[in-house]
Parts: sequence; structure tokens; C-alpha cells
Amino acid sequence: MTNKVVTITLNPALDLTGSLDVLNVGSVSLVKQGSLHAAGKGVNVAKVLSDLGAKVTVTGFLGRDNQALFCQLFDQMAAIDEFVRVDGATRINVKLVEQSGEVSDINFPGVEVTPLAIEQFERTLERLAADHDYFVLAGSLPQGISPALCASWIEKLHSMGKKVLFDSSRDALKAGLDAKPWLIKPNDEELSQFVGCELHTPEQCQAAAAQLAEKGIENIVVSMGANGVMWLNQHQWLHAKPPRMQVVSTVGAGDTLVAGLCWGHMQQMAKTELLTFATALSALAVTQVGVGMSNRKQLETLQQQIQLQPVSLNANS
Repeated sequence: MTNKVVTITLNPALDLTGSLDVLNVGSVSLVKQGSLHAAGKGVNVAKVLSDLGAKVTVTGFLGRDNQALFCQLFDQMAAIDEFVRVDGATRINVKLVEQSGEVSDINFPGVEVTPLAIEQFERTLERLAADHDYFVLAGSLPQGISPALCASWIEKLHSMGKKVLFDSSRDALKAGLDAKPWLIKPNDEELSQFVGCELHTPEQCQAAAAQLAEKGIENIVVSMGANGVMWLNQHQWLHAKPPRMQVVSTVGAGDTLVAGLCWGHMQQMAKTELLTFATALSALAVTQVGVGMSNRKQLETLQQQIQLQPVSLNANS
């Protein structure tokens, strides 16, 4: 068992989240309450892992001009800050959460990463690989980082025997899939992009995931919102479904799932326990605003309500 983990956020963001009744596209919308906090997929994963008891090291690229909220968060988490500082400001992403639970994301481009910063990051990664086995690489890519370069880092870590949990989308995901990450967590929409057609049923998601397993990816986890989570490992499927939750915000639920999967593996949980734990953690995340796990008792109660469902064998790889 280990509690040491590195999270990599290449393109972090300050999330400006606003709650409103309904978004009036093309006219004025009144936000009831708002918050600005340090985020980005890898940063969110780090926050949840820290809450679970992990000793987290955070790295990636961070703009010098507006880093205060990130530094505060890393202090609160007692995380080791190995972010490479670059010129400029880290982007601000706007998330508008409607009363219905609908979320509109407006994502801005990130900072420009220079070849010098890339060199510094690669040295950091190599140093961290000396005494860490788990690496979570999550989120989009900033300007200056190509999907091929990102994939080469996954490949390098894989060749060193490291377990890389990779959660991205579009071109970064496509390139990264060939670099043999140890675990990926596409949602049904991202899986649809990969196969080039819309997937509507768990069976269709299974068939698409089975194609990915042929690339040598050990763990393929498909998140399907209220339909739960499916996990393909060693030609075996597991499907966990949470009870109906009172949805406040889905922001960060996917990142919470990744954190749960990572922690479960780090703690060497049995497969069924691991999946129900990660699914419960993620389900709990939609009942709150902001990312983090504060109520262990609530988590344990919910974990007992997760249904493990049989999976038809016709989509096995």
C-alpha cells in the first residue's frame, strides 16, 4: 500500500462558478451566488486525494501573475508544490450552473508554455518518478504542448513501470491512448468522439471500450452519469450504479471518480469494493458545490447502497 501520488495538471484554471435559475442565452442572466477557486482536472483530483489521506505532489504549469489561490489551496492540502511557473496569468474558466443541474462551461485558452518550461517540467517528472508509482495526468493541454508531446510523457512513465491514470479529451485523449496509460476514464460522450458515432446504451459503450482494451490499456472505466460506472479489467466487466442523487452540481464529479479509483488501487482494495467506493465518492460529489470529500460516514452509508449489476458477456474484449 502507498499513500504517495503525483497529480499533473498541464492546463490549470481558476474556476468562476455561478449559480442561477436559468441561463438566458443572448441576454442578461442574474447569478445568485458565485465563487472563484483554484481548479483544473488534476488539481481537483489532488484535492479529493488529499481529503482521503493521500500525500500529494502537484505539478504542471502555472501562470505567475495570479497564482495566489493555487498556493493557498496547496498549503491547505499540505501538498508538495512542484508546479513550473510560466509568464502570464492562468486562465479563468466560467461554469454556469442552472437550477435544473444543467452546467454550461466556457473554457478559455491557457498560458503559452515555452520550450524552457517544458525542459524544467520533464526534469521534475523524472525526479518524481524516482519515488512515486502513481501519476494522475488530467485535463486539457495549454498552448505549446502538443498531444504527441503529452503522449510521450505517458509513454516514458509507462516504460519506467509507473501507473498512469489519464483523463483527457479530444486530440490529447486520442494521442494518449496509444501511449499505454494504465487507466483511462472516458465518459460516454468522450467515448463517442473516439469511435466517431453516438453511443446511447451501456452495451454500445462496452463495445467501444473493448476496442480500446486492444491497445493494451489495463483499466478502462466508462462513466455514464446516473447510469453509473463500468470498468473493464482483464477481460472482465463490473458495473456499479448509484441510487438516485439530489443533483446540485456535476462539476468535478468525474475528477472525484478518478481520485476514488486511484485511492482504491493505492489501498489495494478488492475490485468490487474499489468500484463501489469510487462510484459512491463520485455520486456524493454531485450533491455539493465545489470539489472535496468531507463526510466519511456519509460516504460509507452511500457505498452500501451502490448496486453492482451483472454485465452481459457479449461485449467482452
